[in-house]
Amino acid sequence: MTTDLHGPLARYAARLHGSVGDRHHVASPLGAWLLLALCGSAVPDRGADGLADALGTDPATAARTAAALLDAPHPLAPAATAVWHRPDADTDALAAWRATLPRATETGPLPDQAGLDAWARRHSAGLLDRFPLTLSPRVVLALASAVATRISWADPFDLAPAAALGPDSPWAGRLTRVLRTPAYGHRAWIAATPEAGDVVVHTAAAEPGGGNEAAGPGDGAGLLVVSVAAAAGVAPADVLAAAYRIAADADADEPTGRRSLFDLPLGATPLWTLREETVRTHARDRREERHAAALPCWSARAEHDLTGPGLGFSALAPVLAPLVGGTDIEARQVAVARYSRYGFEAAAVTGVFGTVSLPPEGVARTAELRFGHPYAVVAVATDRQGGGVGPWHGVPVFSGWVAEPGDVPEADLVDPPQG
Repeated sequence: MTTDLHGPLARYAARLHGSVGDRHHVASPLGAWLLLALCGSAVPDRGADGLADALGTDPATAARTAAALLDAPHPLAPAATAVWHRPDADTDALAAWRATLPRATETGPLPDQAGLDAWARRHSAGLLDRFPLTLSPRVVLALASAVATRISWADPFDLAPAAALGPDSPWAGRLTRVLRTPAYGHRAWIAATPEAGDVVVHTAAAEPGGGNEAAGPGDGAGLLVVSVAAAAGVAPADVLAAAYRIAADADADEPTGRRSLFDLPLGATPLWTLREETVRTHARDRREERHAAALPCWSARAEHDLTGPGLGFSALAPVLAPLVGGTDIEARQVAVARYSRYGFEAAAVTGVFGTVSLPPEGVARTAELRFGHPYAVVAVATDRQGGGVGPWHGVPVFSGWVAEPGDVPEADLVDPPQG
């Protein structure tokens, strides 16, 4: 389950979540990291220390890692990226950078706000209805990433009274019912961690096919949602660090740090109650360990300004400036998630705008050309090959004289389907 990206991404997640603090929120460190990594192939020889520091690796390696992820999307958590520009800002340097981007990255002219919002909806499985930034005339370059998942649990939760959260829980008196692990299918354990001490862990797995049309029955990829709780006084940053550590091998037969229940004292703590009873068991040493978990449903929606210290986006200005001129950076992420009895869904869209000062006022003239009487039409072939032209270049293929115009047909009065 561990990849070369896990270390750099865990480090980036600590910074991103640290910038938000302990308020209820959801984010996609991956979505932000992917945009930074896309810029790795545009980095000049010098002056990209801030970007490399945020990425946790050298920019060229990050760019290759991002390309590997984007060009082979995960069936249960597909990611998408895009790079758009204003047509009048299309420089040779920008074109050269675009040629290095992953095949899956969408490129082209900068959409209007409605187009940006439509892209966000399309690539967030409909969970987000707008792009995180608002377009202005100053924007010359836009980068976007989206990550989304919508899965059903292979084994849905049972229900329990909220009192199952324990007498020390501040939520037990506010809720009526909570989720309880079913008899089979889910995994739970107690783990020792260097960051947060002993923690409780629960994992739920996606149903085969994931409730996602992109995943077929033969797909080997899966998705685990890992929940980790520590003692109430442990700093959120340490619990998140422990969660990233545990998630790295949460699908292993024996996850790192897992504690035997026979090494723990019987009785109650705020995180668990441990009891012992006599049972008939086929366990090899006649000592059987069982785990059950109770946890609440939850949902979250959040927006994050990504231009703060250590997040890497402020370091993009000197990287993108050679492509489109002197550039200021706006960067923002919007994310949403919902964890319920039957499944999990989440989406995040990250946007970056490169903006420049508006040019001075001047005068423009526009000619509207009218073809209001008979005119000629010629269709000519083009055949450019490398630095020259081929035998078809310039050959007229069709020609005509338009003297009897027609009206717009009924079928053309309907807008074409999107996508």
